Amino acid sequence: MLHGSALTYLIAIPAYNAAATLPELVSRIRRAVPGIEIMIVDDGSRDLTAQVADSLGVSLLRHDQNRGKGEALRTAFAEALRRGVDAVIHLDADGQHDPVHLPAFADMFATGTYDILIGTRDFHSGEMPWLRRLTNRWTSWWVSRMAGTPIADSQSGYRLIGLRALETIHPVSHRYDFESEYLIRAGRAGLRIGAVPISTVYQGEVSFINPFRDTWRFIRLIRQFWFSRPHGPVAI
Repeated sequence: MLHGSALTYLIAIPAYNAAATLPELVSRIRRAVPGIEIMIVDDGSRDLTAQVADSLGVSLLRHDQNRGKGEALRTAFAEALRRGVDAVIHLDADGQHDPVHLPAFADMFATGTYDILIGTRDFHSGEMPWLRRLTNRWTSWWVSRMAGTPIADSQSGYRLIGLRALETIHPVSHRYDFESEYLIRAGRAGLRIGAVPISTVYQGEVSFINPFRDTWRFIRLIRQFWFSRPHGPVAI
């Protein structure tokens, strides 16, 4: 539990070749939220991710081969439903998401106002590389249009997914487009999407995003929803 709340949470970390970063990340999570349940989904890593996770005393689920981040999140969400938690909070394994913000997610969710919370970065801080900042603005604009609701940082991998969303939103995408599709379907289903301000640390993390293949997947996703898009302007 967080801050004495009666709500239950599961921290989920989709991980691929993350053996080097997991120990520090898990340690920071435990400092931020002592006693919280942590689960790592090893998405077919070729390094020692599974062994490191096992040594850290966290829950571990494994894919026998790399299936994509979307599949890792699908596995995490299914396990969260099986456990009957009120919400799952997922963050990336590379350390760019600061666990110090975890209590803020829980505090906002506990108000009962939102079904999904997105950790939203400050695009004006100068800390984000300019190309990533431009790409995130472009994708957030499109996701907002397709979802019919303002979403300031659609590409953030730091999110809280509440029980209502876990039970009702089921994307068909498998890789990074899963997260965009999740928000589009959630917005169209009338789920309430909020934002939690977060800081992000860029330390030269290795990205597994393929700029050509994953951009095409995003464009294909937008085309899929285009002709049934919500009407009217959406400000972000």
